[in-house]
Amino acid sequence: MPELFDSLPAMTSPLAYRMRPRTLDEVVGQEGIVGAGTPLSRTIERGRLPSLILYGPPGCGKTTIALAAAGQIGGRVARLNAVTAGVADVRKVVAEAKRARQARLPKPVVLFIDEIHRFNRAQQDALLPAVEAGVVTFIGATVHNPYTSVIGALLSRSLVLELQPLESTAIEQLLRRAIEDPERGLGEQSITVTAGFLKHLAGFCGGDARRALTSLELAIDVAGTDPDGVLLLDETVAETVLPKQSPLHDRAADYHYDRVSAFIKSMRGGDPDATIYWLTLMIEGGEDPRFLARRIVICASEDVGNADPQAMQVAVAAAQAVELIGLPEASFNLAQAAIYIACAPKSNAVGKALWAAQELVKNSPTFPVPGHLRGSGYRGAKELGRGVGYEYPHNHPGGFVQQTYLAEDTPTLYKPTEHGAEGEIAQRLRDWWSDRQRPQDKEN
Repeated sequence: MPELFDSLPAMTSPLAYRMRPRTLDEVVGQEGIVGAGTPLSRTIERGRLPSLILYGPPGCGKTTIALAAAGQIGGRVARLNAVTAGVADVRKVVAEAKRARQARLPKPVVLFIDEIHRFNRAQQDALLPAVEAGVVTFIGATVHNPYTSVIGALLSRSLVLELQPLESTAIEQLLRRAIEDPERGLGEQSITVTAGFLKHLAGFCGGDARRALTSLELAIDVAGTDPDGVLLLDETVAETVLPKQSPLHDRAADYHYDRVSAFIKSMRGGDPDATIYWLTLMIEGGEDPRFLARRIVICASEDVGNADPQAMQVAVAAAQAVELIGLPEASFNLAQAAIYIACAPKSNAVGKALWAAQELVKNSPTFPVPGHLRGSGYRGAKELGRGVGYEYPHNHPGGFVQQTYLAEDTPTLYKPTEHGAEGEIAQRLRDWWSDRQRPQDKEN
């Protein structure tokens, strides 16, 4: 069973590996997880460690916190990666833990599984008996939402902690620590560092400490020196070691759901800047453009509706353009439609009418079709009274005549707002149906 931190990492190891915090006190930027008074810090102060699931983006400290926490309670750590490990590997660790328990060894066995979401249900089930009996302390790390990727039984036996991307100030602190540390970092080298270098490196690493430290190590290799042999790390060097790359995105998990949610809410909320940002982030991250087009079309009816009927035409045209020409050119069509929706007057009256009608259909007896509206295009229909008394609207001034189309005791379903073009619709309906009052109208 491997021990934690039994020796310092070799100086030939990557800088990010050498600078990994050895205790929770050294962890930067996750105070809500490891700070004083948090559930994790309190249990560790008592010499115990609960089973954990650490969830967050790459480079935010999941593995660091897992290993540091285990090290502080003196745990012996078995480290597996769910990509390459299987049930047999889990059973070996559990067997070793049982032997340690029988031998009354004082150090608990901590089973750390990276990328736990890669284990299928059967593999995760194999962990349960040992975790429930306390034979091993389980720590799982994942970039995916555990509530959708980890079985409920394992979740109920673990403390789920969500880590956030590191703030740029925290990244700068880690970079300074690495530059100044003579034991594990770069402290023995003569280096001049500008504030612009640190700010640029920290700001463009997306909250990923590993990427920041890896970029720092690369910067040392490419930086020039002055006549005295002192390395100069400035903003130019930072730009050199931070090449442009596609944003981290996925099409089936948290980034997908969170960003498309932000995109839809930005269109609904009338913010074209946020709308185009989230749209571009997803396109650059490889999101399916047809999916984005469908969301724009839905928003055109759900959130704009009859306040601007043109919105639907723009959205559908963009969806057709995506099918016709594809990316990258279709980005213009998606952008045009999304910005149009964001800037359009808003109304959810169509959606509310649909939802109210759905409730009425589900929870009320089916209303009979009034006799004068029933089909009359067959022999004998008139003898049965079908269509008798129907008034053809175009035979009346303005193409409208008041007559019954639905039972009089049904509530009003469509209630247009005064927003945009829907205000004209509202006024027209008031003029047409000035004498009609339905139950819901009377209550209001």
